[in-house]
Amino acid sequence: MIRVLVADDEPLIRAGIRMILTSADDIDVVAEAGDGREAVEKARGGGVNVALLDIQMPVMDGLTALVELGRAAPKVRVLILTTFGERDNVLRTLGHGGAGFLLKDSAPDELIQAVRAAAAGNAYLSPAATRHVADVLSATGATTRGEAARRRLDGLTTREREVLALLGEGLSNADAGRRLHMSEATVKTYVSRILTKLDCDNRVQAALLARDAGLQPGGLQPGGH
Repeated sequence: MIRVLVADDEPLIRAGIRMILTSADDIDVVAEAGDGREAVEKARGGGVNVALLDIQMPVMDGLTALVELGRAAPKVRVLILTTFGERDNVLRTLGHGGAGFLLKDSAPDELIQAVRAAAAGNAYLSPAATRHVADVLSATGATTRGEAARRRLDGLTTREREVLALLGEGLSNADAGRRLHMSEATVKTYVSRILTKLDCDNRVQAALLARDAGLQPGGLQPGGH
C-alpha cells in the first residue's frame, strides 16, 4: 500500500485529492496538513511514502517544505501540485529532488499515476508540465545542448525517433499510440528501449533531449537524418 500525505491550505482541495487517491486500491491517504511546516512534521514521523504538496501555503510554502523534507525525511518522495507553472517553481522542484510537478487541472488518473510513479522511485511530470519544463529549459544554452542531444540520438531507429518526438510534445503512451497507430503496450516497449539507448532515467529526461535536439513528429530533426 502506498501511504500518502496531502498538504494544501484549503480543506476542500484536500478532501478532493483524498477522494481521488483513495479510489485506487493501492493508495491510502494517511495524513493531511494545512501548511508546509505541518507537512514536514507529519512526514518526519515515518509511515509516509509520498508527500503531495501545494506550492502556496501559509507558514511554509510547498517548495521550502520540499527542501526541508529532503533533510528531515529523505525517503519520502515529493510531488508538487499547483496551479502555478512559472519557471522558478519548475526549476526549484526539479533541482531539489522533487519526484514530479503536476498542474491542478491534471486529470484524476494522472494524479494516481504520478503517486504510483513516485512511490516506485520514478520521476513524473504531466504532459502539460513536460511541455512547460521543456520550453523553460530550452531557453538557455540551446545551441550547445542541441548539438550534444543530436549526437545522443544518432543510435535511434526512425521509429524510435518518432516515439521520442511525441514524448517531447508531452504525449502519454496512449496518445502517442493513437498518433502512430500502435498499441499502448508497444509504445511502452519503445519508450523503455529509448530510455536504455539514451541512458535516461525517465521519460522526462528523454523528452527534454528530444526538445533540445529539435526532434519533430515524424522522427527527424532539422538537418538530421
